Amino acid sequence: MALEFYHVEGKDKGDIKLYALSTCIWCGKTKKLLSDLNVSYDFLDVDLLNFEDQQKAIEQVKRFNPGGGFPTLIINDKDCIVGFDEDKIRQKLS
Repeated sequence: MALEFYHVEGKDKGDIKLYALSTCIWCGKTKKLLSDLNVSYDFLDVDLLNFEDQQKAIEQVKRFNPGGGFPTLIINDKDCIVGFDEDKIRQKLS
């Protein structure tokens, strides 16, 4: 079964997926920046998933980010931004 992402409405800038932790300050800053940019995106708070789904999410993250850190932002299944890198996020989504 596929993981269930939460959708945030905004301008369509492609398929944007954010893997985050609910308690992570940098993940929160990334969500706020995406909302401030009015970008449509889907996110998953990995720490709130059950164990099995956490493992699935971590597998997906590691395809783009072998280190497995959070936040991991994946754009159109090809670009990956690890951590809160405001300049890089703005550049990719402006």
